[in-house]
Amino acid sequence: MEKYKIIEIKESVFADNDREADRIRAGLKAEKTFLLNLMSSPGSGKTTTLLRTIEALEKDLRIGVMEADIDSDVDAAAIAKTGARSIQLHTGGMCHLDADMTRQGLDELLAEGGVELAILENVGNLVCPAEFDTGAVKNAAILSVPEGDDKPLKYPLMFQVCDVVLINKMDVAPYFDFDLEKCREYIRMRNPNAKVIPICAKTGEGVEEWAGWLREQIRAWKV
Repeated sequence: MEKYKIIEIKESVFADNDREADRIRAGLKAEKTFLLNLMSSPGSGKTTTLLRTIEALEKDLRIGVMEADIDSDVDAAAIAKTGARSIQLHTGGMCHLDADMTRQGLDELLAEGGVELAILENVGNLVCPAEFDTGAVKNAAILSVPEGDDKPLKYPLMFQVCDVVLINKMDVAPYFDFDLEKCREYIRMRNPNAKVIPICAKTGEGVEEWAGWLREQIRAWKV
C-alpha cells in the first residue's frame, strides 16, 4: 500500500494564526494598547454602538478604530467624523479577519502612536469571526433584540469566545418576542463568565455601564 502523509490543514491554519495572535498581544502589552474585537451579525448596531462608545470614552482615552468590511468605506467615514483615528480594512470577500490581517491594520493604525484603545469592528458574521483569534485582548459580541433570544443556542462558538455580550436595541424589546432572562440563561450555558450588558445604542441606555466595563479592562491591561 502506498504510504503518504495526511496534513490537517484546518488545524495547521489555526495553529499558525494563534501564534501570530499571541505575538500581537505581546506587542500590544508592551505598548500599553488595548485591542477590542467587536463582532455581531449585520445590522445589529455595531457602528452605532461604536459611536456611542467613542462619545463616552473620548475624553479619557485616545481611540483608534479599524473597520473591516468586504467592501465600501461607509463605516470608517462615520467613525472619522468623531475625531477618532479610523482606517478601513477590505477583506477581499473573506467573511472574517485573522491575526495577520489584524496586524496589518494595527501597523497602520498605530504608526503615529498614541492609541490607548484600538477597536476592531469585525465583519458582520456570527460564524467565521468567532473561529479566528485576532490578537485582541478582549472579545465582545452584540446581539440585537430583533435577532431573537435564542441566538446563543444557534451560534455557540461566538458566545463561548466572548468576554462580554451587549444586548442592543432594548428600546424595541416590547415589540418582539424577546425574553431577556432567557437570553442571559442561554449565554450562561455557553459561557458562564461572559458579562451581559443590555444597551440601546440609539438612546444611550446601558452605554455608561459598557464604558465602565471597558475602562476597568483597560486599566487592568496597562498594569
